[in-house]
Amino acid sequence: MSSNTLFKNLFKDANRPLFLAPMEDVSDAPFRQICRSMGADMVFTEFISSEALIRDSDIALHKMTFSEKERPLGIQIFGGREEAMYGAAKVAEQSNPDVVDINFGCPVYKVVNKGAGAACLKDLDMMERMAGTVVDAVNSKPVTVKTRLGWDESTIRIQEVALMLQSVGVQALTVHARTRAQKYKGDADWSWLKKLKDTPGLHIPIIGNGDVTSPEKALQLFETTGVDAVMIGRGAIGNPWIFKQCRNYLEYGEYEPEVSLQERLEVCAEQLRLSVEHQGERYGVIIMKKHYGQYLKGVRNGKKLRLDLMQFDTMDPILERLLNFREEEYFFVSS
Repeated sequence: MSSNTLFKNLFKDANRPLFLAPMEDVSDAPFRQICRSMGADMVFTEFISSEALIRDSDIALHKMTFSEKERPLGIQIFGGREEAMYGAAKVAEQSNPDVVDINFGCPVYKVVNKGAGAACLKDLDMMERMAGTVVDAVNSKPVTVKTRLGWDESTIRIQEVALMLQSVGVQALTVHARTRAQKYKGDADWSWLKKLKDTPGLHIPIIGNGDVTSPEKALQLFETTGVDAVMIGRGAIGNPWIFKQCRNYLEYGEYEPEVSLQERLEVCAEQLRLSVEHQGERYGVIIMKKHYGQYLKGVRNGKKLRLDLMQFDTMDPILERLLNFREEEYFFVSS
């Protein structure tokens, strides 16, 4: 099955697909594999700098690596120069993802300051040229875009943006229903997603993103806006079960049983193993340190366990503590 066919099949009405959002320092290959195993219908890489890709940066190229079990998968790129985005899109295409995605939504200053990410929302002509450049560069894969409602509340032109991107060949649009000015504060304004779906002449799939932290929220977003898919970001961190829970609720109206402590610890341990396999032991262990707090959230003595795990720079003692942890028995092991 071609990537184009596979991608289009994701948007069958009855399916109501659930996607893992591209998140810097979170949606690496190990976490993507975990989320796919939990029912995510599609996953995306961390965003990757176009400038780094055209310079053959080892770090950027490594971010782009993935296994077949992660498919369908999108590689997301960002940048502020058309020439760099063209070259980066070519490099991404050579990795044979199912989709090449453009980041027009990152609100972080260091990205915006380079004219990339959400900065493009201040210059729609540049956004149009940039998207067209990537579409021209990529011959064999669908090109998609992830963006925000606008730079701030006074400059929301998302309907115009969607029609513009569609006209240059973008095949799906993900909208995080906040402005750049909001960053991650306040509530996502889903009413704009409904307006998008009702926009005359707009026929590409719209993927809704923002504040989906539970099965009820996923259902509400589908039903109140009519979006073609829902993308989950922060709600999946330390909680990859959200995809399984949402799928069960969407299809049967039933809740999954509460995740047991044993399963929580086993999945955390599996992500650690995958991280070490993907990055090597030293860096794989370091990367996982940011995840323990989320996996152990709400667990009695979980804070003690997390502090204990943070002291180790090899995998085996961490696995031993994770897999033998008992809430009522845990003791702190000093370094």
